[in-house]
Amino acid sequence: MLRYIVRRIISLIPVVLLVTVMLFALFKVMPGDPVRMMLNPGLKAEHYQAAYEAMRLKLGLDKSYPEQYVRWITNTLQGELGWSTLENRPVKDAIKEPLKNTVILNIFVIVLELAIALPVGIKCAVKRGKLYDNFWQVFSMFTYAMPSFFVALTLIYTISIKLKLLPPGGMPLTIHGKGFSYYLSWLRYMALPVITLTIISLAGTIRYVRNAMIDALSQDYIRTARSKGLAEKVVIYSHAFRNALIPVSTIVIGAIFSLFAGSPITETAFAWRGIGHVLVKALNNRDFMLAIFMNLFLSMLSITANFVADITYALVDPRIKLE
Repeated sequence: MLRYIVRRIISLIPVVLLVTVMLFALFKVMPGDPVRMMLNPGLKAEHYQAAYEAMRLKLGLDKSYPEQYVRWITNTLQGELGWSTLENRPVKDAIKEPLKNTVILNIFVIVLELAIALPVGIKCAVKRGKLYDNFWQVFSMFTYAMPSFFVALTLIYTISIKLKLLPPGGMPLTIHGKGFSYYLSWLRYMALPVITLTIISLAGTIRYVRNAMIDALSQDYIRTARSKGLAEKVVIYSHAFRNALIPVSTIVIGAIFSLFAGSPITETAFAWRGIGHVLVKALNNRDFMLAIFMNLFLSMLSITANFVADITYALVDPRIKLE
């Protein structure tokens, strides 16, 4: 097992290098000058040019691209993420609050998604081809095809504008303190983003659980369990679902890591100040240091999630080998 883990880690090294090189190159070819974004435009001409050159030297932009890349990676590993021109503070301070907001939002999404998708997916597999299964298959196809911004705007129009049941977006305010009403307002402001993200994620999860259960229910050990006279619930939940958990574990692992991953479109639609919302603002305002770190963070999150999923697969099913 240790050899398998080591081989997986070694295979990730070129992936990580490629991602970092591509991110570095991408932000180098983007229009705009990060130095000019950091300087005060009100400086006099003679002072501005001197400040510009000094800042370029400080950031190491007078060096060659390979030297700049090594400097960027070294600083990132040491926790020196740079200065956010959008937030006017260090990048590591600028992402703390958005990261917390994204985690809080995604906790509700993941709990709701799994609470609905697991029982529905299991029942769809048991009732394969029947009305219940057909209904959820049609639901999955429609929601899977719908863009998240369409779902968000539809909910805002119907629930917020027409029915006036929930706020259309924004964040809770602390001007009146942090009492019970403040925390209750969190639920009101989170409701629509949570519903939107749950709807667009349900389709894939339900189909994944359904297919895993259908595959498990077709195995010989299920026929053997039924021939022994075991109750159908015991066959489904103690035998079939236990083995279907191997592929389903990928969803759970992905859900855990997605706690820290924002949804740019949904968070922007609802003005929810999370990781995705801040990433969009950073790109729109040419905040290079904040944008490049956010992209690097999300890329490393995805790579780590896939790595953990592979290791989990190998632990729960020793038949899996690294090809």
